[in-house]
Amino acid sequence: QVQLVESGGGLVQTGVSLRLSCAASGRTFSSYTMGWFRQAPGKEREFVAAISRGGGSTRYADSVKGRFTISRDNANNMVFLQMNSLKYEDTAVYYCAASAEFLTIFETSYASRYGYWGQGTQVTVSS
Repeated sequence: QVQLVESGGGLVQTGVSLRLSCAASGRTFSSYTMGWFRQAPGKEREFVAAISRGGGSTRYADSVKGRFTISRDNANNMVFLQMNSLKYEDTAVYYCAASAEFLTIFETSYASRYGYWGQGTQVTVSS
């Protein structure tokens, strides 16, 4: 089992950068595929980015591709989401998620495949 705690959210202006962090508990962090999802007010939770267990494969939503970068530090049980060139439409609560399943990189975009979730961190981008 793994517990996840996100941090790094805040209120920023358009065009700036922000880095989200997710700290995971447990000794088997490297056995989890990690993902970031977000949920804006009145909208469904949507996939943002995912990274494979070893960090060698990543997947991004089209809306963030080229602006966001997901990375992980297995030695310190951390996963990060570097967000550059933030837009107003990036405003949402961002959730870190972990999956113990064997997922193809295509399957990493499905929220239902993740069994563990953090409490979320708010990112607000003002225009």
